[in-house]
Amino acid sequence: MFKQEIDFLGKRKIALIFSSILIICSIASLAISGLKLGIDFTGGTLVEVGYKQSADLSVLRKALSESGFSDATVQHFGTTKDVLIRIKPREGVSNSELSTQVLNAVNKDIAEPVDLRRVEFVGPQVGDELAEDGGLALLYSMFGILIYVAWRFEYKFSLGSVAALFHDVIITLGFFSILQMEFDLTVLAAVLAVIGYSLNDTIVVYDRIRENFRTLRKDSSEKIMNTSLNQTLSRTLMTSITTALVLIALAVLGGEIIHNFAIALLIGVGIGTYSSIYVASPIVLALGVTKEDLMLPVKEGEEIDGMP
Repeated sequence: MFKQEIDFLGKRKIALIFSSILIICSIASLAISGLKLGIDFTGGTLVEVGYKQSADLSVLRKALSESGFSDATVQHFGTTKDVLIRIKPREGVSNSELSTQVLNAVNKDIAEPVDLRRVEFVGPQVGDELAEDGGLALLYSMFGILIYVAWRFEYKFSLGSVAALFHDVIITLGFFSILQMEFDLTVLAAVLAVIGYSLNDTIVVYDRIRENFRTLRKDSSEKIMNTSLNQTLSRTLMTSITTALVLIALAVLGGEIIHNFAIALLIGVGIGTYSSIYVASPIVLALGVTKEDLMLPVKEGEEIDGMP
């Protein structure tokens, strides 16, 4: 039998305090500061320009800042010669006037003028619809997960898994709110991916708990869960570490276009790994799961069929 090494559930009160602090700070920041929404949600103007040579984004950001566009988002688009500039809406300035001001700011300190490729306007109405649809996507995914886990395991496990997912999402959103990092559609996609990653990790742990509840019948529920967590620990850590290495590379080397996406996933993977151990399982234990909840039902007439 597997030799228990770490008493995870013995430290569940410390984990509860730690998680509570993170959640309270996240909710407080979301309520006070909110999220720094990107142009996808707030609306604004998108300008794509083409350079003759590779564009230096730091020089471009400085030129835009000096011209009054300090909140502009600048990133390469496709190649280093193509640049995408996102400007938030401004009162009293039309779309065409705004694009002209941006083009003048870009061409101010360069010898060869850039080519204006396209100008697009995202209205506030579209931004509101995206925000609403994004929120509904989160709620629908949570509801679907609740039904799936309840069907596959038991309703106490479904409550534990959904509580862990809410824990991960709130803390990830709180991280972006506290640091005031831009929240756009790519970050929303990362949050949805975090839900999938965290659920997968939790399901692996739950599957081992169910299996051990049926085989280690003499042990207490807490001991069985600790054994299960230790048995899945190496798999959990290897998956998280290898995923984190890729995300760190994307955050550092991937450029601004996917930087926030990689950061959101990196935070989510770390919190998701923690919650699968210290949130999902302790909640199931607190709900009073027993061996009887997970025993396979005995089919009628099974004992007769087994007789010689």
